[in-house]
Formats: sequence, C-alpha cells, structure tokens
Amino acid sequence: MSRRKPMSEINVVPYIDVMLVLLVIFMATAPLLTQGVQVDLPQAPSKAIDTEDLDPLVVSMRDDGALFLNIGLASRTKNEEDGTRVTIFSLSEQAGKVLRARANVPVYIKADATLPYGDVVKVMTVLQQAGAGSVGLITDPPDIQG
Repeated sequence: MSRRKPMSEINVVPYIDVMLVLLVIFMATAPLLTQGVQVDLPQAPSKAIDTEDLDPLVVSMRDDGALFLNIGLASRTKNEEDGTRVTIFSLSEQAGKVLRARANVPVYIKADATLPYGDVVKVMTVLQQAGAGSVGLITDPPDIQG
C-alpha cells in the first residue's frame, strides 16, 4: 500500500475568480453612490445635518437656474448625477406627492452661491406650499486659514 504525500499547494484560481467578480461589482456600483448636482455652495459655519434621515428630499439649483429634485437613495434615475430635472411649476406637484407619502421627510435646498436670493426664496415658497414644514439650506463649511 502506497501512502500519498500530503499536498502542500493551495489552488488559488477560485479565489481569483471571486476577487474579479467583486471588482466588477464595485466598479459598476461606485458611480451610483454619488448623487446630486454640481453646484458651488456658499460657505457658512453651520451644524452638520443629522445622517439618521436616509432619504431627504433635496432640490438642487444650478447657477443657470436649472432645478433638480432628488429624493436620496430612492430616486435613482437614468442620470443619477442630476436627479430628476423639474421646472418651478412641476416642483410643487412632485414635491407634494413625496411630502404626502412621507410627511416627516426632511427637505433641503442646495443652491449655487451665485444665484440671486429671490430665486432661492421662490423655491422655498413653492416647497412650503407643497407641504414642507421646514426647509433647510445646504452649505459648505468655511475654509479655516490658520
């Protein structure tokens, strides 16, 4: 009877296959994790937003006046970067639907720093008429130079 010598090599091919599948998954999902419209936010000292609210309603206002409605993770559209483009007229209807379905959803405006104050106030008024109890403004923290 011949005894077999114990195999001292590990077959790593299955581990490489799993690693490549995970790599493809992470590469495909990484662009989906970023959302929002690129705006130049004003800088102001403010308290950080509570992260317990996973799906806030965010209205983004670009410097050219374009409006985008983004409902956190729930509003994945074909163009995840911008959310859903809306007009000032359709904003009331679409935000109203969200606010009727989820009355306690936090509402924020993310407006470009170069926009006139009146444009931001118009959007705040439309959101409050749609049923938002309060509307927060998203800012960047100021640069602290020592």
